[in-house]
Amino acid sequence: MTVVDVRPRRRVVAWLGWAALAPVAGLVLVRVAGLDDGNVLALPMAGFPLVAAGTVLLAVVFGVLRMKAAWLAAGLAVVQLAVLVPRFVPDGGEVGAVRLRVGTINALVGRVDAAALVELARAERLDVLAVQELPGAGVRSLAAAGIDEVLPYQELHPEEDTSIYSRLPLHGGGLLAAPTTWGQTVAKVEIGGRVVRLVGVHTLYPLGDAAKWGRDLAALRVAAGPDVVMLGDFNATLDHASLRGLLDAGLVDTHAELGRGWAPTWPSGWWVPPVTQLDHVLHGAGLRGVSVGEHTLGGSDHRMVVAELALA
Repeated sequence: MTVVDVRPRRRVVAWLGWAALAPVAGLVLVRVAGLDDGNVLALPMAGFPLVAAGTVLLAVVFGVLRMKAAWLAAGLAVVQLAVLVPRFVPDGGEVGAVRLRVGTINALVGRVDAAALVELARAERLDVLAVQELPGAGVRSLAAAGIDEVLPYQELHPEEDTSIYSRLPLHGGGLLAAPTTWGQTVAKVEIGGRVVRLVGVHTLYPLGDAAKWGRDLAALRVAAGPDVVMLGDFNATLDHASLRGLLDAGLVDTHAELGRGWAPTWPSGWWVPPVTQLDHVLHGAGLRGVSVGEHTLGGSDHRMVVAELALA
């Protein structure tokens, strides 16, 4: 009878297990310490929830194989879940009767299906729509599709990036006085006797220039306030320290507020499903989230986010 020594194989498997957990441990350290603010570490951080799911799976597999690495995997999984679970728990509290329905979509340099966007704005009874990456041609396409009938009040800035459409009269429009890569479009609406300031957001992406991306998000803090709604393509997730810094300035992410902790919006229309949430509706303490959802539109590489907010 031939005796096979399996110990070398087990050692190889054990080393592979430790090697697989090394980058996970590094990512957890970066997340907990907020070391990705304005640097290239922001890129892997975008996949933090997926890594967490993989860590849980590794902990189970390593446990079945009785590998010592199972203890490290379990510990890392606990830390990751401690970070992620709160965003799946809805915040309680009553909401007021005065509502504001808002939507945001990245138009992919005007390639979004204009007719579908206008129809969705009508069906969702939107009060406000922020559209990023909307050049002059995109503005004309939306006009031809009939957006003036649905959202007749408009703060258009095709020379910059983002335009705001509204069912309600807009005033105080222009660009945010902040040093961002592209101008951030602002306007105000009055509802329930209160003035709500709107900020249509589009930051630079970290792959292009992580330092500028971080500065964009930091610059937005100047606009935070109780009656503020920031909506758009932040090119950031809740696991990015730069976005958490903006939330710390006094804003709430509507998805997390309502327990929608996993709502990826990018990429859309590719051969892979959306894997990360870059599009958000943030609001100040003067409002509360009522509902939030995502919609896929042809021509855009982002899903549209629609949220209903109520005066608190």
